[in-house]
Amino acid sequence: MYLHPMFKIATEEALPLLDAHQFGLLVVPTDGAPFGVHLPFLYSLDTEGSLKIELHVARANPIHATIGDGTEVLLVCQGPDAYVSPDWYGIENEVPTWAYTSVHLKGSAMVLPAEQNLDHVDRLSAHFENQLLPKKPWTSGKMDVTKRTRMMTAIVAIEIAVHTVEAQKKLIQHKSDAHHIGAIAGLRSQSNAGSSAIADLMQQTLDGRAN
Repeated sequence: MYLHPMFKIATEEALPLLDAHQFGLLVVPTDGAPFGVHLPFLYSLDTEGSLKIELHVARANPIHATIGDGTEVLLVCQGPDAYVSPDWYGIENEVPTWAYTSVHLKGSAMVLPAEQNLDHVDRLSAHFENQLLPKKPWTSGKMDVTKRTRMMTAIVAIEIAVHTVEAQKKLIQHKSDAHHIGAIAGLRSQSNAGSSAIADLMQQTLDGRAN
């Protein structure tokens, strides 16, 4: 990913983006064109601060056959994004832009032993079920054992040891307070969630300048 010096953010700033958007595009190299799949993931940091990603694909998906043990892969996590009209700035001679947040994770992938599949699914589902509280969380224990076992054989769990984190927030940080105020008002006039989320992030930039 091309990282503009003005928009580049450090790993510690990228982790909250992963917290908020734990769904990404896994890209694996092949002899032909790269192969991609969209999926949810878990991440964790060990005691030394190394980042690890866990995810799974359907066994019927051929992508896992290209991974083996140690294949270099890319996981792209895209946050909110929105079009920004220059008319919103109230300032002449401006151009349109697209505001967004994104994290690219590069690392070494390996297929996990099949006996770890259930533990992986339990932890993955628990993470997302906890976001639905006070709903009583779903657990794999609610499933018929025979069907659960069959479902666990239908997936392949993958672990990625991340060695490179590239992240940026492209949020017109290089522009003036007046630009921000106009863009925020324009974004808030839109009805889509991406525009609202980008407006919130731009407001954080504006608030940070005031402190």
